[in-house]
Amino acid sequence: MIEVWAPRATRVRLRRLDPAGSIVDEQELTASADGMWTTDLILADGERYGFVLDDGDDLRPDPRSRRQPDGVHAASAAFDPAAFAWTDTAWTGRQLAGGLIYELHIGTFTPEGTLDAAVGRLDHLVDIGVTHVEVLPVNAFNGRWNWGYDGVLWYAVQEEYGGPAAYQRFVDAAHARGLAVVQDVVYNHLGPSGNYLPLFGPYLREGESNTWGDSLNLDEAAVREYILENALMWLRDFHVDGLRLDAVHALHDRQPVHLLRQLSERVDALSAQQNRPLTLIAESDLNDPTLILPREAGGYGLTAQWSDDWHHAVHVALTGETTGYYADFAAEEAVAKVTERGFFHDGTYSSFRDRPHGAPIPAEVPSWRLVTFAQDHDQIGNRAAGDRMSATLSPDRLAVAAVLTLTAPGTPMLFMGEEWGATTPWQFFTSHPEPELGRAVVEGRTAEFARMGWDPAAVPDPQDPETFHRSHLDWADAEAPEHARLLALYRDLARLRRARPELTDPDPAHTAVEVGETDGRPDHRVYRIDRGGVSVLVNLSPTPASFAVPSTSELLLATAALTRTPTSLTLPQTPPPS
Repeated sequence: MIEVWAPRATRVRLRRLDPAGSIVDEQELTASADGMWTTDLILADGERYGFVLDDGDDLRPDPRSRRQPDGVHAASAAFDPAAFAWTDTAWTGRQLAGGLIYELHIGTFTPEGTLDAAVGRLDHLVDIGVTHVEVLPVNAFNGRWNWGYDGVLWYAVQEEYGGPAAYQRFVDAAHARGLAVVQDVVYNHLGPSGNYLPLFGPYLREGESNTWGDSLNLDEAAVREYILENALMWLRDFHVDGLRLDAVHALHDRQPVHLLRQLSERVDALSAQQNRPLTLIAESDLNDPTLILPREAGGYGLTAQWSDDWHHAVHVALTGETTGYYADFAAEEAVAKVTERGFFHDGTYSSFRDRPHGAPIPAEVPSWRLVTFAQDHDQIGNRAAGDRMSATLSPDRLAVAAVLTLTAPGTPMLFMGEEWGATTPWQFFTSHPEPELGRAVVEGRTAEFARMGWDPAAVPDPQDPETFHRSHLDWADAEAPEHARLLALYRDLARLRRARPELTDPDPAHTAVEVGETDGRPDHRVYRIDRGGVSVLVNLSPTPASFAVPSTSELLLATAALTRTPTSLTLPQTPPPS
Protein backbone atom coordinates (compact mmCIF):
# COMPACT_ATOMS: atom_id res chain seq x y z
CA MET A 1 0.00 0.00 0.00
CA ILE A 2 1.15 3.54 -0.79
CA GLU A 3 0.12 6.41 1.44
CA VAL A 4 0.86 10.09 1.76
CA TRP A 5 -0.23 12.68 4.31
CA ALA A 6 -1.69 15.59 2.33
CA PRO A 7 -4.44 17.37 4.26
CA ARG A 8 -4.05 20.48 2.11
CA ALA A 9 -4.90 18.63 -1.10
CA THR A 10 -8.39 18.20 -2.53
CA ARG A 11 -7.22 15.49 -4.90
CA VAL A 12 -4.08 13.29 -5.03
CA ARG A 13 -2.94 11.13 -7.95
CA LEU A 14 -0.03 8.69 -8.06
CA ARG A 15 1.84 9.07 -11.34
CA ARG A 16 4.15 6.31 -12.52
CA LEU A 17 6.96 6.94 -15.00
CA ASP A 18 9.14 4.77 -17.18
CA PRO A 19 12.96 5.02 -17.00
CA ALA A 20 12.89 7.67 -19.73
CA GLY A 21 10.54 9.85 -17.70
CA SER A 22 7.42 9.27 -19.77
CA ILE A 23 4.10 8.83 -17.99
CA VAL A 24 3.01 5.20 -17.64
CA ASP A 25 -0.28 5.81 -15.82
CA GLU A 26 -1.98 7.73 -13.02
CA GLN A 27 -4.10 6.42 -10.19
CA GLU A 28 -6.42 8.32 -7.88
CA LEU A 29 -5.75 7.99 -4.14
CA THR A 30 -8.50 7.73 -1.54
CA ALA A 31 -8.65 10.27 1.30
CA SER A 32 -9.34 9.58 4.96
CA ALA A 33 -10.49 12.00 7.65
CA ASP A 34 -6.98 12.43 9.09
CA GLY A 35 -5.56 13.78 5.82
CA MET A 36 -3.99 10.48 4.73
CA TRP A 37 -4.37 9.46 1.09
CA THR A 38 -3.88 5.81 0.13
CA THR A 39 -3.87 3.29 -2.71
CA ASP A 40 -3.35 -0.49 -2.77
CA LEU A 41 -0.93 -0.26 -5.68
CA ILE A 42 2.48 -1.83 -5.06
CA LEU A 43 5.53 -0.37 -6.79
CA ALA A 44 8.40 -2.46 -8.08
CA ASP A 45 11.86 -1.78 -6.68
CA GLY A 46 13.39 1.12 -8.62
CA GLU A 47 10.11 2.18 -10.23
CA ARG A 48 9.82 5.96 -10.72
CA TYR A 49 6.79 7.76 -9.35
CA GLY A 50 5.49 10.92 -7.74
CA PHE A 51 2.30 12.65 -6.63
CA VAL A 52 0.14 15.16 -8.49
CA LEU A 53 -1.84 17.42 -6.19
CA ASP A 54 -5.28 18.92 -6.78
CA ASP A 55 -5.97 19.53 -10.48
CA GLY A 56 -2.45 20.55 -11.37
CA ASP A 57 0.03 18.68 -13.55
CA ASP A 58 3.32 19.13 -11.67
CA LEU A 59 4.90 15.97 -10.30
CA ARG A 60 5.97 16.20 -6.65
CA PRO A 61 8.37 13.76 -4.99
CA ASP A 62 7.09 11.53 -2.20
CA PRO A 63 7.65 13.22 1.21
CA ARG A 64 8.88 9.82 2.41
CA SER A 65 10.86 9.03 -0.72
CA ARG A 66 13.63 6.49 -0.22
CA ARG A 67 15.45 7.43 -3.44
CA GLN A 68 15.78 10.51 -5.63
CA PRO A 69 17.86 9.30 -8.60
CA ASP A 70 17.57 12.58 -10.50
CA GLY A 71 17.57 15.07 -7.66
CA VAL A 72 15.08 16.46 -5.17
CA HIS A 73 12.93 18.21 -7.80
CA ALA A 74 12.40 15.03 -9.83
CA ALA A 75 10.49 11.78 -9.45
CA SER A 76 11.04 9.45 -6.53
CA ALA A 77 12.07 5.82 -6.95
CA ALA A 78 10.80 2.87 -4.94
CA PHE A 79 13.41 1.21 -2.74
CA ASP A 80 13.04 -2.00 -0.76
CA PRO A 81 15.34 -1.86 2.28
CA ALA A 82 14.68 -5.54 3.03
CA ALA A 83 16.31 -6.64 -0.24
CA PHE A 84 19.84 -6.11 1.09
CA ALA A 85 21.73 -9.23 2.22
CA TRP A 86 23.14 -8.12 5.56
CA THR A 87 26.19 -9.92 6.96
CA ASP A 88 26.08 -8.32 10.43
CA THR A 89 23.83 -10.86 12.15
CA ALA A 90 26.50 -11.33 14.86
CA TRP A 91 26.71 -7.59 15.51
CA THR A 92 25.59 -6.77 19.06
CA GLY A 93 26.31 -3.06 18.94
CA ARG A 94 28.52 -0.78 21.01
CA GLN A 95 27.81 1.24 24.10
CA LEU A 96 28.84 4.88 23.91
CA ALA A 97 30.52 4.68 27.33
CA GLY A 98 34.23 4.10 26.80
CA GLY A 99 33.94 4.96 23.11
CA LEU A 100 35.90 7.16 20.71
CA ILE A 101 33.87 8.97 18.02
CA TYR A 102 35.19 10.00 14.59
CA GLU A 103 33.18 12.62 12.71
CA LEU A 104 33.37 12.60 8.92
CA HIS A 105 31.71 14.09 5.84
CA ILE A 106 31.19 11.53 3.09
CA GLY A 107 31.69 14.02 0.25
CA THR A 108 35.17 15.16 1.36
CA PHE A 109 36.47 12.19 3.36
CA THR A 110 37.85 10.56 0.20
CA PRO A 111 38.72 11.88 -3.28
CA GLU A 112 35.68 10.06 -4.69
CA GLY A 113 33.30 11.39 -2.05
CA THR A 114 31.12 8.28 -1.92
CA LEU A 115 29.99 5.81 0.71
CA ASP A 116 31.71 2.93 -1.08
CA ALA A 117 34.98 4.86 -1.17
CA ALA A 118 34.65 5.60 2.54
CA VAL A 119 34.49 1.86 3.21
CA GLY A 120 38.06 1.65 1.95
CA ARG A 121 39.22 3.95 4.77
CA LEU A 122 37.41 2.27 7.67
CA ASP A 123 40.46 0.18 8.57
CA HIS A 124 42.32 3.45 9.22
CA LEU A 125 39.73 4.30 11.87
CA VAL A 126 40.03 0.87 13.47
CA ASP A 127 43.80 1.32 13.56
CA ILE A 128 43.41 4.59 15.47
CA GLY A 129 41.09 3.00 18.02
CA VAL A 130 37.82 4.57 16.89
CA THR A 131 34.63 2.83 18.05
CA HIS A 132 31.89 5.05 16.57
CA VAL A 133 31.81 6.64 13.10
CA GLU A 134 29.63 9.76 13.09
CA VAL A 135 28.52 10.68 9.57
CA LEU A 136 27.40 14.20 8.67
CA PRO A 137 23.89 14.29 7.15
CA VAL A 138 23.38 12.18 4.04
CA ASN A 139 19.71 12.95 3.39
CA ALA A 140 18.77 14.24 -0.05
CA PHE A 141 19.54 17.91 -0.75
CA ASN A 142 19.48 20.08 -3.86
CA GLY A 143 22.75 20.38 -5.74
CA ARG A 144 25.80 18.15 -5.96
CA TRP A 145 27.52 18.96 -2.67
CA ASN A 146 27.09 20.75 0.65
CA TRP A 147 27.59 19.96 4.30
CA GLY A 148 24.28 18.07 4.39
CA TYR A 149 22.29 20.43 6.59
CA ASP A 150 20.12 21.68 3.70
CA GLY A 151 18.29 18.37 3.30
CA VAL A 152 14.69 18.42 2.09
CA LEU A 153 13.86 14.72 1.76
CA TRP A 154 14.89 13.14 5.04
CA TYR A 155 14.11 9.54 4.08
CA ALA A 156 16.36 9.47 0.98
CA VAL A 157 20.15 9.13 0.81
CA GLN A 158 21.90 11.62 -1.49
CA GLU A 159 22.57 9.99 -4.86
CA GLU A 160 26.05 11.53 -5.22
CA TYR A 161 27.02 9.52 -2.15
CA GLY A 162 25.70 6.31 -3.71
CA GLY A 163 22.07 6.26 -2.61
CA PRO A 164 20.43 3.99 0.00
CA ALA A 165 21.97 0.70 -1.16
CA ALA A 166 25.47 2.16 -0.78
CA TYR A 167 24.54 3.36 2.68
CA GLN A 168 23.56 -0.18 3.67
CA ARG A 169 26.88 -1.47 2.34
CA PHE A 170 28.72 1.18 4.36
CA VAL A 171 27.00 0.27 7.64
CA ASP A 172 27.47 -3.46 7.00
CA ALA A 173 31.18 -2.91 6.34
CA ALA A 174 31.54 -0.78 9.48
CA HIS A 175 29.94 -3.48 11.61
CA ALA A 176 32.25 -6.09 10.10
CA ARG A 177 35.14 -4.05 11.52
CA GLY A 178 33.57 -3.55 14.93
CA LEU A 179 32.60 0.07 14.24
CA ALA A 180 29.24 1.51 15.27
CA VAL A 181 27.64 4.10 12.97
CA VAL A 182 26.07 7.31 14.27
CA GLN A 183 24.05 9.22 11.67
CA ASP A 184 23.72 13.00 11.94
CA VAL A 185 20.08 13.99 11.36
CA VAL A 186 18.46 17.42 11.05
CA TYR A 187 14.91 17.82 12.36
CA ASN A 188 14.92 21.55 13.16
CA HIS A 189 14.56 22.96 9.62
CA LEU A 190 14.43 22.08 5.94
CA GLY A 191 16.70 23.33 3.16
CA PRO A 192 15.85 26.34 0.98
CA SER A 193 15.39 24.48 -2.31
CA GLY A 194 13.31 21.41 -3.12
CA ASN A 195 11.07 21.57 -0.07
CA TYR A 196 7.62 20.64 -1.34
CA LEU A 197 6.28 19.45 2.02
CA PRO A 198 4.15 22.59 2.66
CA LEU A 199 2.18 21.77 -0.51
CA PHE A 200 1.08 18.53 1.13
CA GLY A 201 0.36 19.71 4.66
CA PRO A 202 1.27 22.07 7.53
CA TYR A 203 4.78 20.72 8.09
CA LEU A 204 6.06 24.19 8.99
CA ARG A 205 4.84 26.89 11.38
CA GLU A 206 4.02 29.86 9.21
CA GLY A 207 5.69 33.05 10.43
CA GLU A 208 7.94 31.25 12.93
CA SER A 209 11.56 30.60 12.11
CA ASN A 210 14.89 29.75 13.67
CA THR A 211 18.45 30.54 12.58
CA TRP A 212 18.26 28.29 9.53
CA GLY A 213 14.68 28.63 8.27
CA ASP A 214 11.03 28.01 9.08
CA SER A 215 10.39 25.99 12.22
CA LEU A 216 8.87 22.53 12.04
CA ASN A 217 5.25 22.39 13.15
CA LEU A 218 5.60 20.18 16.20
CA ASP A 219 2.00 20.96 17.20
CA GLU A 220 0.88 18.66 14.39
CA ALA A 221 0.80 14.96 15.34
CA ALA A 222 1.52 13.81 11.78
CA VAL A 223 4.64 15.97 11.60
CA ARG A 224 5.89 14.51 14.86
CA GLU A 225 5.34 11.02 13.45
CA TYR A 226 7.17 12.02 10.28
CA ILE A 227 10.22 12.84 12.43
CA LEU A 228 9.94 9.90 14.81
CA GLU A 229 9.50 7.36 12.03
CA ASN A 230 12.45 8.83 10.15
CA ALA A 231 14.65 8.32 13.20
CA LEU A 232 13.50 4.72 13.55
CA MET A 233 14.08 4.13 9.83
CA TRP A 234 17.81 4.78 10.14
CA LEU A 235 18.12 2.51 13.15
CA ARG A 236 15.86 -0.27 11.85
CA ASP A 237 16.22 -0.37 8.05
CA PHE A 238 19.84 0.75 7.80
CA HIS A 239 21.08 -0.92 11.03
CA VAL A 240 22.50 2.39 12.25
CA ASP A 241 23.60 2.36 15.90
CA GLY A 242 22.82 5.93 16.88
CA LEU A 243 21.72 9.38 15.81
CA ARG A 244 23.32 12.75 16.35
CA LEU A 245 20.44 15.24 16.62
CA ASP A 246 21.33 18.60 15.10
CA ALA A 247 20.65 21.80 17.10
CA VAL A 248 17.81 20.48 19.25
CA HIS A 249 17.49 23.93 20.87
CA ALA A 250 15.76 24.94 17.61
CA LEU A 251 12.99 22.35 18.12
CA HIS A 252 10.22 24.60 19.42
CA ASP A 253 7.91 22.12 21.12
CA ARG A 254 4.84 23.36 22.97
CA GLN A 255 3.31 19.95 23.63
CA PRO A 256 3.13 18.41 27.15
CA VAL A 257 5.60 15.65 26.24
CA HIS A 258 8.66 16.94 24.37
CA LEU A 259 9.47 15.36 21.03
CA LEU A 260 12.93 14.36 22.33
CA ARG A 261 11.39 12.42 25.19
CA GLN A 262 9.05 10.67 22.76
CA LEU A 263 12.05 9.87 20.57
CA SER A 264 14.05 8.37 23.43
CA GLU A 265 11.07 6.22 24.42
CA ARG A 266 10.65 4.89 20.89
CA VAL A 267 14.36 4.27 20.44
CA ASP A 268 14.69 2.49 23.79
CA ALA A 269 11.80 0.22 22.78
CA LEU A 270 13.50 -0.58 19.47
CA SER A 271 16.78 -1.22 21.30
CA ALA A 272 15.04 -3.78 23.50
CA GLN A 273 13.46 -5.45 20.47
CA GLN A 274 16.75 -5.66 18.59
CA ASN A 275 18.85 -6.49 21.66
CA ARG A 276 21.56 -3.94 20.89
CA PRO A 277 22.36 -0.51 22.33
CA LEU A 278 21.00 2.44 20.34
CA THR A 279 22.43 5.89 21.01
CA LEU A 280 20.92 9.38 20.82
CA ILE A 281 23.37 12.31 20.98
CA ALA A 282 22.01 15.86 21.04
CA GLU A 283 23.69 19.01 19.85
CA SER A 284 22.40 21.86 22.02
CA ASP A 285 23.64 25.31 22.98
CA LEU A 286 21.37 25.48 26.03
CA ASN A 287 23.72 23.81 28.54
CA ASP A 288 20.61 22.10 29.90
CA PRO A 289 21.17 18.72 31.59
CA THR A 290 17.47 17.88 31.12
CA LEU A 291 18.44 16.36 27.78
CA ILE A 292 20.53 13.60 29.37
CA LEU A 293 18.71 13.10 32.66
CA PRO A 294 16.66 9.89 32.94
CA ARG A 295 13.00 10.14 32.05
CA GLU A 296 12.02 9.00 35.55
CA ALA A 297 13.92 12.03 36.89
CA GLY A 298 12.07 14.43 34.60
CA GLY A 299 14.65 14.37 31.81
CA TYR A 300 14.36 13.43 28.15
CA GLY A 301 16.47 10.28 28.48
CA LEU A 302 18.92 10.97 25.64
CA THR A 303 22.24 9.15 25.76
CA ALA A 304 24.59 12.13 25.52
CA GLN A 305 25.02 15.71 24.34
CA TRP A 306 27.85 17.69 22.78
CA SER A 307 29.78 20.03 25.07
CA ASP A 308 30.70 23.19 23.19
CA ASP A 309 31.95 24.62 26.49
CA TRP A 310 34.70 22.00 26.66
CA HIS A 311 35.71 22.87 23.11
CA HIS A 312 35.75 26.61 23.78
CA ALA A 313 37.85 26.31 26.94
CA VAL A 314 40.42 24.06 25.29
CA HIS A 315 40.47 26.14 22.09
CA VAL A 316 41.29 29.29 24.05
CA ALA A 317 43.97 27.47 26.04
CA LEU A 318 45.62 26.22 22.86
CA THR A 319 45.22 29.23 20.57
CA GLY A 320 44.83 32.27 22.81
CA GLU A 321 41.82 33.45 20.76
CA THR A 322 39.38 35.39 22.96
CA THR A 323 37.03 37.11 20.52
CA GLY A 324 33.27 36.56 20.35
CA TYR A 325 31.96 33.61 22.33
CA TYR A 326 35.52 32.66 23.30
CA ALA A 327 35.87 35.72 25.60
CA ASP A 328 34.50 34.13 28.78
CA PHE A 329 36.71 31.06 28.34
CA ALA A 330 39.89 33.06 28.93
CA ALA A 331 39.07 32.75 32.62
CA GLU A 332 41.75 30.97 34.64
CA GLU A 333 39.27 28.34 35.84
CA ALA A 334 37.77 27.56 32.39
CA VAL A 335 39.63 24.34 31.56
CA ALA A 336 39.38 23.12 35.15
CA LYS A 337 35.64 23.73 35.33
CA VAL A 338 34.73 22.04 32.07
CA THR A 339 36.96 19.09 32.95
CA GLU A 340 35.59 18.62 36.46
CA ARG A 341 31.97 19.70 36.01
CA GLY A 342 31.16 19.55 32.30
CA PHE A 343 29.65 23.00 31.63
CA PHE A 344 31.45 26.30 32.11
CA HIS A 345 28.22 28.27 31.91
CA ASP A 346 26.02 26.46 34.41
CA GLY A 347 23.92 29.44 35.45
CA THR A 348 26.80 31.92 35.21
CA TYR A 349 26.77 35.15 33.22
CA SER A 350 27.55 34.75 29.50
CA SER A 351 28.99 37.95 28.03
CA PHE A 352 28.28 36.70 24.50
CA ARG A 353 24.58 36.28 25.32
CA ASP A 354 24.45 39.14 27.83
CA ARG A 355 22.55 37.02 30.36
CA PRO A 356 22.96 34.09 32.73
CA HIS A 357 23.20 30.84 30.83
CA GLY A 358 22.91 27.12 31.50
CA ALA A 359 22.37 24.95 34.55
CA PRO A 360 24.69 22.66 36.52
CA ILE A 361 24.96 18.98 35.67
CA PRO A 362 23.94 16.82 38.67
CA ALA A 363 26.88 15.00 40.24
CA GLU A 364 25.35 11.59 39.54
CA VAL A 365 25.43 12.09 35.75
CA PRO A 366 28.36 10.06 34.35
CA SER A 367 31.04 12.06 32.57
CA TRP A 368 30.81 10.07 29.34
CA ARG A 369 27.37 11.58 28.64
CA LEU A 370 29.18 14.69 27.38
CA VAL A 371 30.84 14.41 23.95
CA THR A 372 34.01 16.50 24.03
CA PHE A 373 36.23 17.61 21.15
CA ALA A 374 38.98 20.06 20.26
CA GLN A 375 37.77 20.33 16.65
CA ASP A 376 34.56 19.54 14.79
CA HIS A 377 32.86 20.45 11.50
CA ASP A 378 31.15 23.54 12.93
CA GLN A 379 34.03 24.98 14.91
CA ILE A 380 36.34 24.72 11.90
CA GLY A 381 33.93 25.35 9.03
CA ASN A 382 32.22 28.33 10.62
CA ARG A 383 35.52 30.19 10.78
CA ALA A 384 35.89 32.62 7.89
CA ALA A 385 38.68 30.66 6.20
CA GLY A 386 37.70 27.21 7.50
CA ASP A 387 41.17 26.85 8.99
CA ARG A 388 42.02 23.94 11.27
CA MET A 389 44.21 24.24 14.35
CA SER A 390 47.05 22.79 12.28
CA ALA A 391 47.16 26.06 10.29
CA THR A 392 48.43 28.05 13.29
CA LEU A 393 49.56 25.62 16.01
CA SER A 394 52.97 24.04 16.31
CA PRO A 395 53.30 20.24 16.37
CA ASP A 396 53.86 20.49 20.14
CA ARG A 397 50.53 22.30 20.65
CA LEU A 398 48.73 19.87 18.36
CA ALA A 399 50.13 17.11 20.56
CA VAL A 400 48.68 18.85 23.63
CA ALA A 401 45.32 19.01 21.86
CA ALA A 402 45.51 15.26 21.32
CA VAL A 403 46.39 14.62 24.97
CA LEU A 404 43.61 16.84 26.32
CA THR A 405 41.03 15.30 23.98
CA LEU A 406 41.84 11.65 24.60
CA THR A 407 42.33 11.89 28.37
CA ALA A 408 39.20 13.99 29.00
CA PRO A 409 36.40 12.60 31.22
CA GLY A 410 33.84 12.95 28.41
CA THR A 411 33.43 10.78 25.34
CA PRO A 412 36.12 12.08 22.97
CA MET A 413 35.38 12.91 19.33
CA LEU A 414 37.82 13.59 16.50
CA PHE A 415 37.09 15.43 13.25
CA MET A 416 38.37 13.73 10.11
CA GLY A 417 42.05 14.45 9.52
CA GLU A 418 42.60 15.85 13.00
CA GLU A 419 44.52 12.70 13.90
CA TRP A 420 47.41 13.63 11.60
CA GLY A 421 47.09 17.43 11.66
CA ALA A 422 45.58 17.69 8.17
CA THR A 423 46.80 20.66 6.16
CA THR A 424 43.59 20.90 4.11
CA PRO A 425 40.95 23.34 5.37
CA TRP A 426 37.31 22.46 6.01
CA GLN A 427 35.39 25.32 4.47
CA PHE A 428 31.73 26.18 4.07
CA PHE A 429 30.62 25.00 0.62
CA THR A 430 27.32 24.88 -1.26
CA SER A 431 26.18 24.05 -4.79
CA HIS A 432 22.79 25.70 -5.13
CA PRO A 433 21.77 25.44 -8.83
CA GLU A 434 19.54 28.51 -8.53
CA PRO A 435 21.69 31.59 -9.24
CA GLU A 436 19.69 33.83 -6.91
CA LEU A 437 19.97 31.41 -4.00
CA GLY A 438 23.68 30.90 -4.57
CA ARG A 439 24.19 34.66 -4.73
CA ALA A 440 22.26 35.16 -1.48
CA VAL A 441 24.44 32.61 0.33
CA VAL A 442 27.64 34.23 -0.88
CA GLU A 443 26.50 37.75 0.00
CA GLY A 444 25.19 36.70 3.40
CA ARG A 445 28.38 34.93 4.42
CA THR A 446 30.60 37.76 3.17
CA ALA A 447 28.54 40.34 5.07
CA GLU A 448 28.59 38.24 8.23
CA PHE A 449 32.38 38.09 8.37
CA ALA A 450 32.78 41.70 7.26
CA ARG A 451 30.90 42.68 10.44
CA MET A 452 33.50 40.68 12.37
CA GLY A 453 36.35 42.61 10.75
CA TRP A 454 37.39 40.09 8.09
CA ASP A 455 38.52 41.22 4.66
CA PRO A 456 35.76 39.98 2.30
CA ALA A 457 38.46 38.84 -0.13
CA ALA A 458 39.71 36.39 2.51
CA VAL A 459 36.34 34.64 2.83
CA PRO A 460 36.07 31.70 0.39
CA ASP A 461 33.11 31.75 -2.00
CA PRO A 462 30.81 28.89 -0.84
CA GLN A 463 29.48 28.45 -4.39
CA ASP A 464 32.94 28.16 -5.98
CA PRO A 465 33.60 24.43 -6.69
CA GLU A 466 37.20 24.96 -5.59
CA THR A 467 35.98 25.66 -2.05
CA PHE A 468 34.51 22.15 -2.00
CA HIS A 469 37.58 20.56 -3.59
CA ARG A 470 39.97 22.33 -1.17
CA SER A 471 38.06 20.80 1.72
CA HIS A 472 38.83 17.21 0.71
CA LEU A 473 41.25 15.35 2.92
CA ASP A 474 44.69 14.80 1.43
CA TRP A 475 45.55 11.33 2.64
CA ALA A 476 49.17 11.73 1.53
CA ASP A 477 49.50 14.23 4.40
CA ALA A 478 49.43 11.41 6.92
CA GLU A 479 52.63 9.89 5.53
CA ALA A 480 54.83 12.96 6.04
CA PRO A 481 57.09 12.48 9.10
CA GLU A 482 55.62 15.30 11.20
CA HIS A 483 52.07 14.15 10.53
CA ALA A 484 52.94 10.49 11.02
CA ARG A 485 54.30 11.28 14.50
CA LEU A 486 51.04 12.98 15.46
CA LEU A 487 49.03 10.05 14.08
CA ALA A 488 51.14 7.65 16.15
CA LEU A 489 50.42 9.77 19.23
CA TYR A 490 46.67 9.52 18.66
CA ARG A 491 47.00 5.74 18.35
CA ASP A 492 49.04 5.57 21.56
CA LEU A 493 46.61 7.78 23.45
CA ALA A 494 43.60 5.75 22.33
CA ARG A 495 45.39 2.57 23.38
CA LEU A 496 46.23 4.11 26.75
CA ARG A 497 42.62 5.20 27.22
CA ARG A 498 41.50 1.61 26.72
CA ALA A 499 44.21 0.21 28.99
CA ARG A 500 43.79 2.54 31.98
CA PRO A 501 40.33 2.41 33.56
CA GLU A 502 40.94 5.78 35.24
CA LEU A 503 40.66 7.46 31.85
CA THR A 504 37.13 6.17 31.28
CA ASP A 505 36.02 6.46 34.92
CA PRO A 506 32.50 7.94 34.69
CA ASP A 507 32.50 9.49 38.18
CA PRO A 508 33.17 13.27 37.95
CA ALA A 509 34.31 13.24 41.57
CA HIS A 510 37.41 11.29 40.55
CA THR A 511 38.74 14.13 38.37
CA ALA A 512 40.59 17.15 39.75
CA VAL A 513 42.46 19.95 37.98
CA GLU A 514 45.15 22.33 39.22
CA VAL A 515 45.95 25.43 37.15
CA GLY A 516 49.33 27.14 37.21
CA GLU A 517 49.18 30.77 36.08
CA THR A 518 52.24 32.23 34.36
CA ASP A 519 51.93 35.67 32.74
CA GLY A 520 48.15 35.92 32.65
CA ARG A 521 47.76 34.82 29.04
CA PRO A 522 45.13 32.08 28.62
CA ASP A 523 47.41 30.16 26.24
CA HIS A 524 50.40 30.24 28.65
CA ARG A 525 48.95 28.15 31.47
CA VAL A 526 50.10 24.98 33.15
CA TYR A 527 47.69 22.19 34.05
CA ARG A 528 47.74 19.11 36.22
CA ILE A 529 44.69 16.93 35.58
CA ASP A 530 44.36 14.03 38.01
CA ARG A 531 42.12 11.21 36.80
CA GLY A 532 42.26 8.88 39.78
CA GLY A 533 45.70 7.27 39.74
CA VAL A 534 46.66 8.82 36.39
CA SER A 535 47.99 12.39 36.17
CA VAL A 536 47.98 14.37 32.93
CA LEU A 537 50.62 17.11 33.01
CA VAL A 538 50.42 19.94 30.48
CA ASN A 539 52.75 22.89 29.99
CA LEU A 540 51.54 25.55 27.56
CA SER A 541 53.82 28.24 28.99
CA PRO A 542 56.93 29.73 27.33
CA THR A 543 59.16 28.40 30.14
CA PRO A 544 59.78 24.91 31.56
CA ALA A 545 57.32 23.79 34.25
CA SER A 546 57.97 21.37 37.10
CA PHE A 547 55.44 19.05 38.73
CA ALA A 548 55.74 17.11 41.97
CA VAL A 549 55.84 13.43 40.97
CA PRO A 550 57.08 10.57 43.21
CA SER A 551 60.03 8.60 41.88
CA THR A 552 57.91 5.42 42.05
CA SER A 553 55.46 6.78 39.47
CA GLU A 554 55.40 5.12 36.08
CA LEU A 555 55.69 7.37 33.03
CA LEU A 556 52.95 6.17 30.71
CA LEU A 557 53.44 8.52 27.77
CA ALA A 558 55.30 11.72 26.94
CA THR A 559 55.06 14.04 23.93
CA ALA A 560 58.43 15.72 24.53
CA ALA A 561 61.74 15.11 26.31
CA LEU A 562 61.35 15.42 30.11
CA THR A 563 63.70 16.07 32.98
CA ARG A 564 63.12 13.78 35.95
CA THR A 565 64.30 13.98 39.55
CA PRO A 566 63.35 11.71 42.47
CA THR A 567 60.53 14.11 43.34
CA SER A 568 59.55 15.91 40.15
CA LEU A 569 59.08 15.98 36.40
CA THR A 570 59.95 19.06 34.35
CA LEU A 571 58.20 19.65 31.04
CA PRO A 572 59.83 21.87 28.40
CA GLN A 573 58.14 25.03 27.18
CA THR A 574 55.55 24.88 24.38
CA PRO A 575 55.91 27.27 21.43
CA PRO A 576 53.05 29.79 21.26
CA PRO A 577 50.52 29.85 18.42
CA SER A 578 51.66 31.61 15.24
